[in-house]
Amino acid sequence: MAPPSPRDFLRRLFEAALGAADPARCVPSHLPAAPTGRTIVVGAGKAAAKMARAVEDHWGGPLSGLVVTRYGHGVPCERIEVVEAAHPVPDAAGQQAAARILETVRGLSADDLVLCLISGGGSALLALPAPGLTLDDKRAVNRALLKSGANIAEMNCVRKHLSAIKGGRLAAAAAPARVVSLLISDVPGDDPAVIASGPTVPDPTTFADALAVLEKYRITEPAAALARLRAAKDETPKPGGPRFARVETTIIARPQDALEAAAAAARQAGVTPVILGDSIEGEAREVALVHAGIARQVRRHGQPAAAPAVLLSGGETTVTVRGQGRGGRNAEFLLALAVALQGEPGIHAVAGDTDGIDGTEDNAGALLDPTSLARAAAVGIDAKRALADNDGYGFFAGLGDLIITGPTRTNVNDFRAILIEAAS
Repeated sequence: MAPPSPRDFLRRLFEAALGAADPARCVPSHLPAAPTGRTIVVGAGKAAAKMARAVEDHWGGPLSGLVVTRYGHGVPCERIEVVEAAHPVPDAAGQQAAARILETVRGLSADDLVLCLISGGGSALLALPAPGLTLDDKRAVNRALLKSGANIAEMNCVRKHLSAIKGGRLAAAAAPARVVSLLISDVPGDDPAVIASGPTVPDPTTFADALAVLEKYRITEPAAALARLRAAKDETPKPGGPRFARVETTIIARPQDALEAAAAAARQAGVTPVILGDSIEGEAREVALVHAGIARQVRRHGQPAAAPAVLLSGGETTVTVRGQGRGGRNAEFLLALAVALQGEPGIHAVAGDTDGIDGTEDNAGALLDPTSLARAAAVGIDAKRALADNDGYGFFAGLGDLIITGPTRTNVNDFRAILIEAAS
């Protein structure tokens, strides 16, 4: 039997997903033994500050260090300095923090430990341009990639080859110290080399790969960035290199964990969960069409599960920006889902970014129900026009259906849940 309030049910699933990726829950059991030498903590990402706090709360010996997180995502720490910087387009604060982090790990001995706390968002936050590039060059490339429809692996391939710290360069600088990296994954497939552009992980991609990404999306500026990629000098450290002999990497939370936590919450409510996948990619509106088709199959034919059921999925969709509206990929997904479903009864949905920020807006995501299109029309909002203008935020804000969580201080990518109620 479906829950009495679909909205409350969907919100509970989103909260369960967030709880599974809470650094306070997933960091402590993965902490390494203390070294005979110094312990240096460094890190970057939207979860970095809360990860640092979890380390402080469970580390018995001395430690020091520096982590960088997004503005508004900081957490008070006593021994580890927390710096806030801009995301998704980097700023000078991120550049300065990255330079300090790189300097902090240099000159260590084999008796020392570098504990790296890495999560999604680290690519923009560790903004240390490679020689010959400026921060403005990096910003220009980031903006172009964000608008292009490039997926996260493609974007991070480029970022690694324009950086002095990503693509394994941070770990290489720390040798011969032991390097233990704890990662919270926000990328489809959970590839450590892609998460935050892999600052402590050897990089299998090349300058040629990075250049191919820019050519694919017809990105021709800035000239300095393209010149560096074409010159192909100072390649990123590759797998099997001796500087990675004492590097250990563990993923401590991933999108699948969030989906499984939501599935458990659904079962407790008497709703059958169907996990469609934790690494779904593609244009948000195209992914929405597929989800709409599966939701209809559940409602009309009881496949792949009989209603009440909830379709769960994660991953990172993309939006090729053509309009002037406000909206992240989750709002775009939901708006496209609304247009596809056309108010079909008994189908409700939530979509949100687990970091609490959908794109660059102040919402995590939004809620959708069978009345959304009619309520929008009643206040003069045209769903198809809003979708054409990439204005998912404006659509759901007009209905009062945005989900505002504030920074969650974790990040396991997007979370989507579509509830299909049993026919009455």
